[in-house]
Amino acid sequence: MFGSFLESIEDPRSIITPIQSGITFPECLEGRVEKYAPYVQRFRSLILNSNNSAQLLETIRDPSFGTGPERMPFLKLFRRCVSPVCDTEATKKVRAISTSTFVDNYGHTFKPIEELAEQFGWISCGELAALCALVGEYDDRGQQGYVLTDLFFTWFEQAFDDFSIEGPRGAGKDIQLSEVFPAFEGEYPADFIVRDHSGNVQAVGFARYDSTRGGSQSDDRTGGNSDKVAKAKGFSKKTGESFKLIFLADGPGLAHQDTWAEACTLDGKWDGKVRVTTLKTAPQRITREWLTAN
Repeated sequence: MFGSFLESIEDPRSIITPIQSGITFPECLEGRVEKYAPYVQRFRSLILNSNNSAQLLETIRDPSFGTGPERMPFLKLFRRCVSPVCDTEATKKVRAISTSTFVDNYGHTFKPIEELAEQFGWISCGELAALCALVGEYDDRGQQGYVLTDLFFTWFEQAFDDFSIEGPRGAGKDIQLSEVFPAFEGEYPADFIVRDHSGNVQAVGFARYDSTRGGSQSDDRTGGNSDKVAKAKGFSKKTGESFKLIFLADGPGLAHQDTWAEACTLDGKWDGKVRVTTLKTAPQRITREWLTAN
């Protein structure tokens, strides 16, 4: 019987690593204005030269408008100022989703171009700063996760000289399990791989820093992690490949009741081959004995 180590922790917050990311208000305003003010000014010009809001979106989404990164600030502005239902994850897919799809289905939510022209006819410094702050609200999203991964990699490399750890320390492409085990079929993105000195895979890892989490978001995470375990277990049984699963989970969101309960349930699964750890508990949880155990 393999129990959950996490269930023995009385105060989840005692094992969490606080990683501060981003700048607080009002210190953030100067940088946001410097970054986004030129985009706001061009967005204003686009508004004043558009016959309607649909044409404004068409112009921004035209492939000749610029590259994806160049277009993104304008899509964010469109969502903030014209139609909140046009999320940027969808509108940025200029070749996969036609502009007419958004216009036909969401066009009735678009703010009239006449109203936009009036609002953007003159923008005060305060309004400009507020809009720039809104557009850049999520600029630092994901940074804490990159910091966490980098810290974990550094600890691992210092703790073990007979194992190697592979994967992006910051932003980068996920490692597909099929790239590690050619016999694996389907999607299975991982954040890092642990190998022994002979190159054998000892563990497949996932890293996540949650600043805040709960409710449906936590429910989605629960299903996703359980699915990872089920797929790994099934593949191992089918092929005989033996490896562990490491879930590096950290951040204040981990202490939320539903998220913590999920982590406790996940920890110890697959006959102890699954371990959930924070950065602080890694020395106790990710050991040489565990990595090499059958």
